[in-house]
Parts: sequence; structure tokens; C-alpha cells
Amino acid sequence: MRLQLRYFASLRDAAGVETEVVDHAGDAVALYAAVSARHGYAMPRERVRLAVNGAVAPWDRVLAEGDEVVFLPPVSGG
Repeated sequence: MRLQLRYFASLRDAAGVETEVVDHAGDAVALYAAVSARHGYAMPRERVRLAVNGAVAPWDRVLAEGDEVVFLPPVSGG
């Protein structure tokens, strides 16, 4: 299925892009593993939040064709 990915903060910096479209047939956990390997992410999935179509979602969320998937790393601010 075709998914729109969006990255923020350190994940965006590591990917070198803010968004990309990917073809992926697995779940969100497998998607993050594939993206991590491709972009060299050092951040474990347990530290990242998942959002699908604008809402925070659990990692076992079933993905569907055309979903927008966002990986949200922890961000500090002041």
C-alpha cells in the first residue's frame, strides 16, 4: 500500500526530507524498522510516538492505503 510519511525534529534531520511517499505492506512497527534502516535512525521505536491521519495512534494500529503516518520523536524546548 502507498503511505505518506512525515518526519519531525531529529528524524527529519536524519532523513533529509520532511515527507516522502513509500510502498509498504506491513504494520507500523515494520514500517518504522524499514525507515530506520534506510535513514540510519539511532532512536529506538519505544521513544517515538506514532500518529496516523492527524491523531496519535498505538503502534498496533492497522495501516490503510493513503494513510499519512507521522513519527514523532521526543522534543525538548524552552
